[in-house]
Amino acid sequence: MPPAPHTDRGVMLITGASRGIGAATARLAAQRGWSIALVFRDRDVDAAKVVAEIEAMGARALAIQADIAVEAQIIRAFEQADQLGPLTALVNNAGITGGVARVAEIQSGQLEETLRVNVWAPFICAREAIRRMSRKHGGSGGAIVNVGSGASQLGGPNVWVHYAASKGALDTFTVGLSKEVAAEGIRVNAVRPGVVDTEIHAARPPGQLDEIARSVPMGRIGTPDDIAHTIVWLASDEESPYVTGALIDARGGR
Repeated sequence: MPPAPHTDRGVMLITGASRGIGAATARLAAQRGWSIALVFRDRDVDAAKVVAEIEAMGARALAIQADIAVEAQIIRAFEQADQLGPLTALVNNAGITGGVARVAEIQSGQLEETLRVNVWAPFICAREAIRRMSRKHGGSGGAIVNVGSGASQLGGPNVWVHYAASKGALDTFTVGLSKEVAAEGIRVNAVRPGVVDTEIHAARPPGQLDEIARSVPMGRIGTPDDIAHTIVWLASDEESPYVTGALIDARGGR
C-alpha cells in the first residue's frame, strides 16, 4: 500500500474493523490522513494485522477490543481512542444478520440481539462521538457514517426480515440525527450496500449469491473496497462538505 499522507484529519473510530468493510475502510482512511481506532469484538489476530498494515504506511492505529452490545465497553472504547487525538469521524460499521429465519420461526433472543447490535449500539456510539465532536460541547465538528443495507428497501423476505427492519431503523436514525446535529458541525450520512463479498453472507442458501450477482446490472456483487471508498468520501469534509442526511445506495444498480 502507498504511504499515508502527512495530512492530519484527526481520529476515525470504526466499529467492526477487524475484517470486511471495516478493515477496508480503516486501510483507506489511513491512506487519506486519519489516525484509526479499530474497534473489534473477538478477532484480535485480524485486528492486529490491520494495525500493522496501517503502521507500515506511516499512519497511526490502535486496536480496541470491545463488545458494542455493552454500554460500558463502548464508553471505554471511546476513552481509549481519545489517546490518539481528537475524534473527527465515527463509522458505525459493526452489524449482524441475526441468522436466517422467516418471521414465523424467529426467536426472541435472536431478534433482541439483532436490534441491540444494529440499532442500539449505533445510537450509543453516536452519543459518545457527538459529545466529543459537537461544537456545542467544545469540539470542532466531524462526521458520522452509518453502514446500512439495501435490505432496508428490499425487506429481506424468507431470509432476514429482522435484519432488514433493523437497517430500516438505522436509515431513520441517520436522517433524524443529521438534522439534530447539523448546526453543531456534524454531518451524518449512511451508505447502503447491496450484497458484498464478506462473511456476513455465508449463511445464505446455496447458490443464492450467484443468483444475486446475475441480477446486478453491473454484473457482480460488491467488494469491501467498493464500500470503503463511499464511506471515506462521506467522512471527508473536503470531499463531501455539504452532504448530510443522505442515504447513499452502493448496490451496483440493483
